[in-house]
Amino acid sequence: TPWFPSKEYDGISGAGVYGDFVAMTDGMVGQIMQVLNQTGIADNTLVIFTSDNGSHWLPSDIAEFSHLANAEFSGMKSDVWEGGHRVPFIAHWPKAISKGRVSDRTICSTDLMATCAELNNLSVPESAVDSYSYLSELTGDKNNVPMRQAMIHHSVNGTFAIRKGDWKLIDAKGSGGWSLPEENCKADALPQQLYNMKQDPKEQHNLYTLHPETVDELNTLLKPFKQGNEAPKD
Repeated sequence: TPWFPSKEYDGISGAGVYGDFVAMTDGMVGQIMQVLNQTGIADNTLVIFTSDNGSHWLPSDIAEFSHLANAEFSGMKSDVWEGGHRVPFIAHWPKAISKGRVSDRTICSTDLMATCAELNNLSVPESAVDSYSYLSELTGDKNNVPMRQAMIHHSVNGTFAIRKGDWKLIDAKGSGGWSLPEENCKADALPQQLYNMKQDPKEQHNLYTLHPETVDELNTLLKPFKQGNEAPKD
């Protein structure tokens, strides 16, 4: 916010001002792609379209427009739930990326630094401990693909979550953001949330009490991040 769609896109989406702004964004990307094609450089130009967080889309917006801006995922912008962090990631580079290629690898916007560095044969500063190149994932070369130890999520109120493999641990009772503030949680709510993201990407079933060993493992991994220390990059 603020959202200011131009007059050309006013009312075009049927999903309010936000929907119109998204439609305008799509239109602007189309103009960029048109220029790339006209100048003959589209085939060897890497275009990445993504977002820094999920949409600010209230339950009232869903009811009014019958539209799920964050798909089926729980929460929205500001939350540590998937609706606040899982975003579209589209890469277009015909010379190197096969059409229709899909990947289920977990990546982060911080990885853009390491990816662009590898693309240009540059080294990444040692301080970039949270950046991992996914260039090989884009091109399909799976040899020697570096994998991060874990993925860190962080909400607007300072809540941490950590993702390792299929497991995600949230260090809070609620969303960590606007959807379900901690003070609005039930008194008997569990202290943390544990979800199997492969089986339950909507985060509907808290498995905190069923997998104490996983909770302990993830809390151990999360501790140095919460304390501001650099975790090992392996």
